Amino acid sequence: MTKARFTHIGGPTVLIEFGGWRLLTDPTFDPPGRTYSFGWGTSSRKLTGPAVDPACLPPVDAVLLSHVHHGDNLDDAGRALLPAAGTIVTTSSGARSLPYPARGLEAGQTTRLEAPSRPPIDITATPCRHGPPLSRPIVGEVIGFALTWPGQEHGPLWITGDTVHHRALRRAAAAIRPGTVLLHLGGVGFPGTGPLRYTMTARQAVRLCAAIAPRTVLPIHYEGWQHFRQGRDGIEQDLRRAPERITGLFRWLPLGTPEQVQL
Repeated sequence: MTKARFTHIGGPTVLIEFGGWRLLTDPTFDPPGRTYSFGWGTSSRKLTGPAVDPACLPPVDAVLLSHVHHGDNLDDAGRALLPAAGTIVTTSSGARSLPYPARGLEAGQTTRLEAPSRPPIDITATPCRHGPPLSRPIVGEVIGFALTWPGQEHGPLWITGDTVHHRALRRAAAAIRPGTVLLHLGGVGFPGTGPLRYTMTARQAVRLCAAIAPRTVLPIHYEGWQHFRQGRDGIEQDLRRAPERITGLFRWLPLGTPEQVQL
């Protein structure tokens, strides 16, 4: 049995602590107010700052970075933390672009974290499609992460990364059979792209969870930015229409406060 602590810092940024490990996902620590360009005429303004000051973070053993090229997943203050991280795991293209050593993964590839007196962690990259079909040349390479270590009672921890619901994602999730899911939501959209979405909506999440039946779903990546088209209120509204067996899986992490979850 593993008990892990999850601290939701804001957006996609979560501190995960268990078995002596400290892992940080997609570090975003800039203050609010700035507008970030994502290319191809899209941009977004950061509306709220991090719930934890970066100076208050404990030493981080590894950063799990779903992609390096969007400011809502890696901003300037987040980049400043990378040199002190023990290990950086990201996309293969992202690893080549960073000025620091990083492990680059393609979907399906696995790397291992090891340290004395700690459980080894196998990290497998999972497929993401950060937008509509055929959008990868525009939006760039993105991955999620499936984390497996000895003592997990209910299955791997899966961090979906920025993705919409699609066939490859569903197949990967079915193969992983995750017990706990850090689920990137928000239904990201932009004025110039109309109804197109670049991350999952709650309705897509319900379809995914119905197919894989995890034990716990922890929503993240739905607040603090202008480009989120579905915040917590909208997510909860859609969840109320879902079967009770699905809605009962969702557990909201308080911002800035550690929450213990049994994995």
